[in-house]
Amino acid sequence: MSVIVAQSLHIFGLRSRVANNVCYFDEQIIIYPSGNNCVKYHLEQKWQKFISGSEKSQGMLALAMSPNRRYLAISEIVQEKPTITIYELSSVPCKKRKVLSVFDFPVQEFVSLAFSPDSKYLVAQTGPPESNLAYWMWEKQRMMAIVKADIQNNPVYQVSFNPQDNTQVCITGNGIFKLFRYTEGTLKQTNFQRGEPQNYLSHVWLSEDRVMVGTDTGKLFLFESGDLRWETSIECKEPPSEVEKDELAHESESLIEFPTASSPDLSSELLCEANGQRQASLPKVSAIAAYSKGFACSAGPGIVLLFEKTEEKEGYRENREIRIPQDQRSSDPNQSDKQDIMCMCFSPSEETLLISTSKNQLYIFTISSTEIIKGEPAHFEYLNFPLHSASITGLDTCIRKPLVATCSLDRSVRIWNYETNTLDLYKEYQEEAYAVSLHPTGLYVLVGFSDKLRLMNLLIDDIRTFKDFTVRGCRECTFSNGGHLFAAVNGNVIHIYSTTSFENVNNLKGHNGKVRSVMWSADDNKLISCGTDGAVYEWSLLTGKRESECVLKSCSYSGVAISPDAKIIFAVGSDQTLKEISDSSILREVPAFDVTYTAIVISHSGRMVFTGTSMGTIRSMKYPLPVHKEFNEYQAHAGPITKMSITCDDQFLLTVSEDGCLLIWKVYDKEGRGLKREKEVGYAEEVLITKTDMEEKTQVMLELKTRVEELKMENEYQLRLKDMNYNEKMKELTEKFIQEMESLKTKNQVLKAEKEKQELQYQEQLSELMEKQSREVQDLESGNNQKLLLEYEKYQELQVKSQRMQEEYEKQLHDMEETKNQALEELTEYYEAKLHEKTTLLEEAQDDARQQLREFEETKKQIEEDEDREIQEIKIKYERRLREERESNLRLKGETGIMRKKFNSLQKEIEERSNDIETMRMEQQKLQGVIKSLEKDILGLKREIQERDETIQDKEKRIYDLKKKNQELEKFKFVLDYKIKELKKQIEPRENDIKAMKEQIQEMEGELERFHKQNMQLELNITELRQKLKATDREMHKEQQKERDMEALVKRFKTDLHNCVGFIQEPKKLKEGIRELYDKYVQQADMVEIVGVDTDLQQEYTRQREHLERNLATLKKKVVKESEIHRADNVRIMQENVSLIKEINELRRELKVTRTQVHDLQSALGLNRKNKKQGIPDTVPSHERLPSPGVLRLNIEEETERIIEMQRLEIKRLRDQIQGQEQVLALRPLSGGRLPLLEVERSHETQPQ
Repeated sequence: MSVIVAQSLHIFGLRSRVANNVCYFDEQIIIYPSGNNCVKYHLEQKWQKFISGSEKSQGMLALAMSPNRRYLAISEIVQEKPTITIYELSSVPCKKRKVLSVFDFPVQEFVSLAFSPDSKYLVAQTGPPESNLAYWMWEKQRMMAIVKADIQNNPVYQVSFNPQDNTQVCITGNGIFKLFRYTEGTLKQTNFQRGEPQNYLSHVWLSEDRVMVGTDTGKLFLFESGDLRWETSIECKEPPSEVEKDELAHESESLIEFPTASSPDLSSELLCEANGQRQASLPKVSAIAAYSKGFACSAGPGIVLLFEKTEEKEGYRENREIRIPQDQRSSDPNQSDKQDIMCMCFSPSEETLLISTSKNQLYIFTISSTEIIKGEPAHFEYLNFPLHSASITGLDTCIRKPLVATCSLDRSVRIWNYETNTLDLYKEYQEEAYAVSLHPTGLYVLVGFSDKLRLMNLLIDDIRTFKDFTVRGCRECTFSNGGHLFAAVNGNVIHIYSTTSFENVNNLKGHNGKVRSVMWSADDNKLISCGTDGAVYEWSLLTGKRESECVLKSCSYSGVAISPDAKIIFAVGSDQTLKEISDSSILREVPAFDVTYTAIVISHSGRMVFTGTSMGTIRSMKYPLPVHKEFNEYQAHAGPITKMSITCDDQFLLTVSEDGCLLIWKVYDKEGRGLKREKEVGYAEEVLITKTDMEEKTQVMLELKTRVEELKMENEYQLRLKDMNYNEKMKELTEKFIQEMESLKTKNQVLKAEKEKQELQYQEQLSELMEKQSREVQDLESGNNQKLLLEYEKYQELQVKSQRMQEEYEKQLHDMEETKNQALEELTEYYEAKLHEKTTLLEEAQDDARQQLREFEETKKQIEEDEDREIQEIKIKYERRLREERESNLRLKGETGIMRKKFNSLQKEIEERSNDIETMRMEQQKLQGVIKSLEKDILGLKREIQERDETIQDKEKRIYDLKKKNQELEKFKFVLDYKIKELKKQIEPRENDIKAMKEQIQEMEGELERFHKQNMQLELNITELRQKLKATDREMHKEQQKERDMEALVKRFKTDLHNCVGFIQEPKKLKEGIRELYDKYVQQADMVEIVGVDTDLQQEYTRQREHLERNLATLKKKVVKESEIHRADNVRIMQENVSLIKEINELRRELKVTRTQVHDLQSALGLNRKNKKQGIPDTVPSHERLPSPGVLRLNIEEETERIIEMQRLEIKRLRDQIQGQEQVLALRPLSGGRLPLLEVERSHETQPQ
């Protein structure tokens, strides 16, 4: 295996052609297919976890989530064979639970899957021409039933289980709507189609017996138990504000789509027909999802309708329309929302609706917003951001920013951020984009379109074209590493342009076929190119000529890479090899093992090589290249990889494919550590923005500020008015409440007086009733006692009678059983004798036949005809005899049946008698009230007796079993003694290891104490500096407060001065106003003090500030030096701790094993002791001779127990010491954040192994 490891980190993309391609795992996590993986995506935390596809998989076809959300079933084609893989989602990472790959029926692919309500069964529908429906118990991989769903080879789209019934299945397709029920090992159709067959695209179960089905003509059918109950048609509605725009768009589209005719009349007719066809086109119901209030369904491109159940029994009404919004960044916004909806699902709480579209996009909608704003049109939102909807043709990264640029056949250019995993910019164009290259600064992008090559600026919110170059159909372009040049491919010519002057510096000609890949050397002095003509050329940019060449016409090259020292070239192509080229010759060819390499990239360190294959996988290998199959292969994409790139710091690998997905990989070495960056330089945060945009934004900000101030004034005025109104209302309400409280108090007093009167009356009535009741109770008790005595006497008489009846019936039953047994014995003897006679007769007949055959063999040639006749006669005779015997057997069976009937009739009579007894018992129950207490006591005593009998029997059985076990255990004693001796030998070296570990731990404790003291000293210094900083902060706050006071005083002075200026025409008033100002604001003593204090404070403040800054600079230097020293020490300590923890874990495992063995020995020996103690009085004298060796063995056992206990105490003490050291390390400021990571590092190290 290779040392280099790549871990999938994040993927941008969706495979919309997979059936049921979106499902919720819980309220925040969704699962969808992307590339050749299934992705678990958290909606809030934005992380992704991958469920990789099967090895050598050719792509996923269908998904199915179990109702308990524990399992995920994936339909794939692996090595041209269909397979179904079931993953367990509860485990981390997700594990394969079962793989169904061997089938007893013909199948090409599984197009739809579904789990049963209890998640135990799985149903799968195959595609045409087989169209089989298979029903599995998937955990046992047992096929329960299979049925052919369709004979006419029509496509089947969906299969599902009844949500309440494991045995009922529904399928829909073109002209197919069938319900099947699993009974007696087969799937039987339970409904019959009536009326014209429709193209049923989707269906969903609304209840136990109701299914809603959608068609391609915009019709919805509700079937109940297979019969049509309700139907409706969906009409395609246009929003009123956009009708005119759509009409204009239709006109422009029709002009583009239809060719110009020779006559204007004919072209106008074509336009009318096209518009008529659009109006006549009905919306397709391609997806349906149910929720508690009703269901949601698609209603043509970009529209979802919500239906709710009406008050009627079976009807549903349209409640809400939700549309996919128009994308303003698209080249044609009117067409951006025309996407077919492939799948939809509700969250478990039914708060959000998630949909996937035919353009590989994911949209989300919150249902609660429909209830809040029902008047406004509802629109979906992107789940995160728009994704590529077609094959990605270009990929590039830059140096100064964590950006990735991609272009696609969907006519879009997108800029991604691989650090934050977001989409920064995107824009769609009129032409298809074939190639893209990012400038090293990350501020410019070069895109090759079908008509021209464009150099564009990456602004803060837009991609704006700066310069066009006349390079048509540019399939490859790339900036140099310095960014001063760029190369663009036009067919078989490579043009070199200057980035600053935009001049064509050079044209490199020499390829006979199309150039497929271009790569710059690290110093930008060389350019490497390869093409379909099988040539790999090395160009010198100083001379513009070829320096070396390697031509292999049998190979069409698709990718090329160059080592950092520019000495070795790596090339991949159609001949399924990776070539290492140097000085115009192939040094080595590494086979690809039946796979074609489509792309290659080498790290900037030169130690890692990554290749992409036509199967969508990537391979990582170390340089120098391996001769054998020493590489790691990862499932990445569902199509051939088109481009690969690695970031400048060798941290991330980026791959794109024809499936429209961008996959980000984190690169690790074999131990799981990330490769370190050589230069820790931060990424640039500068962005480009035009001057006009800045001016517009500043103008908008000023307008918004003025608007905010106006709104503040309005709000304050309205708040004052409201306060006035509320105060008036409060006064009115308080007056009302006071009046009501007074009226209620008077009512309460009146009610209290009435209550006291009624209480006195009720007490008198109660006393009278109590006297009457006591008298009546005494009379009833006397009468009931007499009745009870009479009834008890009757009960005793009846009990005696019932006992006699039971005895008689038991005698009769016994006699009947004896007679029955005798009759059966006689019959069996009679029939056995007859059978014996018949068998003897048969044997005799067989002997006669054999003799006759021997005679006939001698005269075979003469009398063959006579012999055949005689054989036939004999056969007829024996057949008659057999028939007679069978008839007689049947007669005897009839007689036995009659006897059985008689026996049954007798049993019925017995049951009738028992029924009579039960009626008598029912009569007796009326008299059993008094006797119940005694019967309960009797039953309790009987139960106790039964329980004791059962316990005695159990103990006797146990004693018997224990005696047997004792005998077996005595046999194994010698073997166990030998094992104990071996265990002792194994424990001794462990004790020596533990002593050595103790010494190491003591040394580490000393080092930790020294580090702790140093840290404490540093903490004291830091606290002193913090206190000084706090003091300076306080002084600064005081100064700020003084400044605020002065500003307030100046404001007051200005207002007073403004008032004085009003008296400018009246000198007297002006003079008085100025005097008042002088008396109010000016005092000579204050002025002198303020000036003096201000100058002193300023000087002292500057002096202290300079002093503190110097101290801070020196302390920072000290902290940096000491942190580096502590970091090195901590790394060393952590490594030692890791080794110690590994050894301790190994010791723990061995101790567990020894404990289990010792426990088994103890249990075995303990049983022997018990058996010996119990068996001393009952055993034979031969058993009494064995205690002497047993005593010796007990002493050995006590010694082993004592040794093990000592070792347990020692291990406990070591654990306490380690925990104490970990707590000390956790208290330290520098290393406290690292020591808890030991468990994580250990898990990372164990994972690759």
